[in-house]
Amino acid sequence: MTDRLWAPWRAELFSEPATDGCIFCRFPAEPPANDEKNLIVHRGASCFVILNKYPYTAGHLMVIPFAHVDDLQKMSAVAAEMFELSAKATEALKKVMRPDGFNLGMNLGRAAGAGIPGHGHLHVVPRWVGDNNFMPVLTDRRVISEGLREAWTRLKPHFSTPA
Repeated sequence: MTDRLWAPWRAELFSEPATDGCIFCRFPAEPPANDEKNLIVHRGASCFVILNKYPYTAGHLMVIPFAHVDDLQKMSAVAAEMFELSAKATEALKKVMRPDGFNLGMNLGRAAGAGIPGHGHLHVVPRWVGDNNFMPVLTDRRVISEGLREAWTRLKPHFSTPA
């Protein structure tokens, strides 16, 4: 048995130059023509939906307010749309990837595991019975079965129509 899991498409994630500022502010500020490059699958009135570049599972989406807010109290104005888009995300994932369930959650603050602690966001993680949930715990590795561009192409059309 080998201890290597090959995912060469991930090389682009680590070869990108470091940038200043918040990517969750920068990406939606770019024109919609850049949405595929930035992995944005939908833009709402106060939030957007994006594929996670460092996914826990294939199809891992995030619902993110346009406003740079970092705690639940400040997100109350956009909470309804965050959950509306989370529901739309689960429906799109059901059609495209047929998961057995979902994890939805927020990591508020660095101590809670937030990778971008200044800009709150809601994770929508598709799950399958018997999936690789143990991999990050036991081996510090993840198995992602589909590339980000392929997932974007398959999910994007499901956000083009009303919920």
